[in-house]
Amino acid sequence: MAIRHQVIEQPPDAVWAVLEDPRLYADWVVGTSASWPLDDRWPQVDAELAYRVDLGPWTLEGRTVVRRVEPLRWLELEADSGRLGTARIAIEVRPWGGQTLVLVDEHPLRGPGGALHAAPLDFLIQVRHRSMLPRLARTVEAVSSAASRTTSPAMAEGTRRG
Repeated sequence: MAIRHQVIEQPPDAVWAVLEDPRLYADWVVGTSASWPLDDRWPQVDAELAYRVDLGPWTLEGRTVVRRVEPLRWLELEADSGRLGTARIAIEVRPWGGQTLVLVDEHPLRGPGGALHAAPLDFLIQVRHRSMLPRLARTVEAVSSAASRTTSPAMAEGTRRG
């Protein structure tokens, strides 16, 4: 299993706000160039999002389904990449002081990845997570900064005056 963690310098609700927005997945999931909801239920169990991966001149589309959710704590997904197979991605969100500890556990389920699952594949997943978790942290920070700018007292005061 490929398990990786990172402390994100934002509270759990800020991390969860990013996880519960299916349009933001392409901002932090390595390899994904676009994502969009397939229904308006994300992140409820069985809700789906679609994603696109651009590999040079080739485009691959897939979908991700929510398999388990505990708001502000746990999101477990199954990513389906068609012929490439499926993978289970479990994301745990833990309060860590005023910050958040995020743990990601990913492993292939079906298809070639599931059949060939071994240490080399875990290594590749670890490399992917080394990029993905910092991207998640940057996305959380950007969303939190944008939200604080729109709700700052000065902006709220300016809105009331105008």
